[in-house]
Amino acid sequence: MDVHGSVAEGFEPVGEAFAENFASRGERGAAVAVYRHGRKVAGLWAGARDADGEPGSAPWERSTAQIVRSATKGVAAAVILLLHQRGELDLDAPVGTYWPEYKAAGKEHTLVRHLLAHRAGVPVLDRPLTPEQAADPVLGAEAVAAQAPAWEPGTDHGYHAQTYSWLTGELVRRVTGRPIGEWIAREIAGPVGADLWVGLPASETGRVGRVRHVEAPSPAGGLKTLRTRPKRAVAEAYADPDSLTRRAFGAITPLPDENDPAYRAAVLPASNGIATADGLARFYASLIGEVDGGTRLFTPATAELARAEHSAGPDRVLVVGTRFGLGYMLHGAASPLLAPGSFGHPGRGGSLGFADPESGIAFGYVTNGFRSGVTADPRAQALVRAVASAISTKPAASTGP
Repeated sequence: MDVHGSVAEGFEPVGEAFAENFASRGERGAAVAVYRHGRKVAGLWAGARDADGEPGSAPWERSTAQIVRSATKGVAAAVILLLHQRGELDLDAPVGTYWPEYKAAGKEHTLVRHLLAHRAGVPVLDRPLTPEQAADPVLGAEAVAAQAPAWEPGTDHGYHAQTYSWLTGELVRRVTGRPIGEWIAREIAGPVGADLWVGLPASETGRVGRVRHVEAPSPAGGLKTLRTRPKRAVAEAYADPDSLTRRAFGAITPLPDENDPAYRAAVLPASNGIATADGLARFYASLIGEVDGGTRLFTPATAELARAEHSAGPDRVLVVGTRFGLGYMLHGAASPLLAPGSFGHPGRGGSLGFADPESGIAFGYVTNGFRSGVTADPRAQALVRAVASAISTKPAASTGP
């Protein structure tokens, strides 16, 4: 497999791990980007643009983008935190202050910070939406506003896998008067120079590859891979149609076709963001410092808000223990990042983006081959371990490749 791109001196382990993902971890097409202190130190891509492509089909290129699923949530969270940073939104105000209809069904005391920390109690919809309905922001907002919470808001946490789209999207629309996808394009992606979209413009469709589910390779034949079985409680939760787990991921039923142009053009900030690896890493770099000597989005105080623990322990939806800040997963057993102070978000089945303020690292990984796991994809984790290895011996003042 020909790997394209470059790495800075000292970051060679990232290139080695990326190549190994293709050699032994079943990678089909992917890219990884790493920034340190706002400068790119790794940018690599390889494989086919389309996961279902035959040998010799269109190759992955520098500009290839892919759907990143729940890694989109970190971008959506940044919108709300930036509005707070600008004094336009109070994290401790009831959601109903900005969105009066949300007070229905016992949700009048839900705070804005509860939405971000997965403590709002509405991870499910009693009446799931079809993909076509889900793409309608009005219908989605009406559905979550009418939904009775599964637990008293603020008292516990559970991953809002799909409903996060309408919770964040409608709140941003009520505060700013603009759709969240438009706000992201104008206030985040544009100023930072990041190739990422929530609501893919027609002009960018040609650079986005096709994705599909792929099985992890068999360990037969000496392949260096580890296959693990989920814990019984997790497996049972996914198998039970009445569990919060199944209902949360099934808030959109049937599952949408992620290669459908209409789905990609929809604005679903929980699940359908599209980005390059560089766009994802560059976004996270802008949360903790200036990028290429220019734009910084978060003040240090806002970055600390993002990674301050708000939820920890058994997750009512994911079943395993999870940790959340305000809109971001935090380093832990369920979602290992670079270090205890890291914050970011994986996408179910593969993609990952995060920042680590202490080391100055920002990381982005995207793939066209999705696996079964929700977090801690082995390919992404191999790359994270490689970054850790590189910075353990690399001086802090590294420069770009």
